[in-house]
Amino acid sequence: MTAEPQDPATTWALAARTGDPDAVDHFVRALHADVVRYVRHLSADRQLADDLAQDTFLRALGSLHRFEGRSSARTWLLSIARRTVVDSLRYAASRPRSADVDDWTVWAERAQPIGLPGFDDGVALLDLLDALPAERREAFVLTQLAGLSYEAAAEAGGCPVGTIRSRVARARAALIALLDEAEELESCPTGVAA
Repeated sequence: MTAEPQDPATTWALAARTGDPDAVDHFVRALHADVVRYVRHLSADRQLADDLAQDTFLRALGSLHRFEGRSSARTWLLSIARRTVVDSLRYAASRPRSADVDDWTVWAERAQPIGLPGFDDGVALLDLLDALPAERREAFVLTQLAGLSYEAAAEAGGCPVGTIRSRVARARAALIALLDEAEELESCPTGVAA
């Protein structure tokens, strides 16, 4: 039994199950930006975000025949993205890491999220988000940046709705405190807060 699709992406996902190539194209295009943004914020290696997003879609398209529409396609896909990132982190943890990067500025520019006012602001935002514990950052990104409802974020994150609400509230409080601290440091003439 499937729920009545509420959004175009779910409708396209259900149509894509039958092998409709146009529906597959619409499904991928509708959710690609959300998946990339979510994977960027979950991943410890921001350079791999595009690869992880591609892996997410490969996994999703491979199991699309099992998608029944009980949740939105977006929620279903973001839960696959979460598992893809976790699998990548597990794999990376079991392998030696190379720190040899020729030009770190190129990589920093590539990691810059699209649509932010400027590079410095984007780096500051990423630094603030990186300062949050992983579970709070994930809940904040899902609800505040990706725009999921608390219920959909709970399903994608595999936890109760109350836990998501708590994590988002704590993430907001921590971000406000970090912003206040940064502004206080900026306003001091010597750069040292009293």
